[in-house]
Amino acid sequence: MAAILNVSALLRGYQLPSDFKGALERLLLDHVDQVHSHTRISKKSLSIKTQEFRARAICKAFEELRKNGHPLQYPQSLKTKHVQFLVDLWVRQGQTGGTIENKLTYLRALAQWMGKFNMIGTLGDYADREEHGLVRSYVALEDKSWEGNGVDAVAVIEQVGRTDASVAVQLKLQAAFGLRVEESFMLRPQDAVRSEDFLNVTHGTKGGRARVVPLELKYAVLEEAARLMNPYTGTTMRHGLTKKQWRNLYYRVLKNHGITDKGLGVTSHGLRHQYLQQMYERITSVPAPVKGSDERADRDTHRAAMQRVVEAAGHSRASKANAYLSTHRVQAAKQTPKVTLEQADAALAKALGNKSHAATALGISRQSLYRLLAQMN
Repeated sequence: MAAILNVSALLRGYQLPSDFKGALERLLLDHVDQVHSHTRISKKSLSIKTQEFRARAICKAFEELRKNGHPLQYPQSLKTKHVQFLVDLWVRQGQTGGTIENKLTYLRALAQWMGKFNMIGTLGDYADREEHGLVRSYVALEDKSWEGNGVDAVAVIEQVGRTDASVAVQLKLQAAFGLRVEESFMLRPQDAVRSEDFLNVTHGTKGGRARVVPLELKYAVLEEAARLMNPYTGTTMRHGLTKKQWRNLYYRVLKNHGITDKGLGVTSHGLRHQYLQQMYERITSVPAPVKGSDERADRDTHRAAMQRVVEAAGHSRASKANAYLSTHRVQAAKQTPKVTLEQADAALAKALGNKSHAATALGISRQSLYRLLAQMN
């Protein structure tokens, strides 16, 4: 039987009327563990952690409405105007587009539970993404790999191993097979190898989407993981700790070794970026775009590499590979100097008002020039 969040205890932490809480509690008890995503493959109920994120976001939204002059009598009283108010509030607070989109996803699930299937739109239905800087990029702007930040993964992981061998071997698994942190926690080394060529990644995957990853003769890492295996769970998480406790210990060890954005400038997720970037380079014989190289693979080779990378990463769309590899266009745009309003005005005058010619002279796109000109008006 799936674990269900203690909804009653969670609701006690929010300033909402008792009748409202009663109605919301019934909705959450009936639906909070249900899958809402259309791309999720697993039929299992949501984890307690995800249930809590969802429930807290919904409760907080209603609390914010109440504190700002919208005291709804019941959850079913939620209307489009309330959602618009919340988005406007979140934009004013400077929340990112990704954060607001996530909150709308939770509210969309709630609306569906109440039979209001088309009530909640996307962020673009409530706010101008570009005007408010809410455009969510799925293309890597910076190289998050350890090598790209001058960090010697082998040396750093060896240092971690002197503190905690299990944490170190999980880092090695991430580096060797591009695993997510959760996947490295949950990997069962003795069960995951079912052929000489592939590693089966089935536990802890995003959306329950199992995949196979090339072994590429990296048996030594799996043998080390097997030696450190917990005899009760088959994972490399230490016996006697819950997954939450292990996660806290894992990140504490990493922090002590400087494996943070503020420390060495990298996180353990950067090992996954590094693995996928290296895979792309092996297939194409040229560096991934995020490396800033001018070398390019031919179109067919590039597309084949993107497909291989996205399959190894466990995503459903090939374009998701750009989150690790970036694109040449994005990297080129980073190198383009910012154009001032004065420069745009001068280029336009020199081009006798021809915006296409002015944009070309400035080395920017027409759309970028249009945005600059809009600031002048």
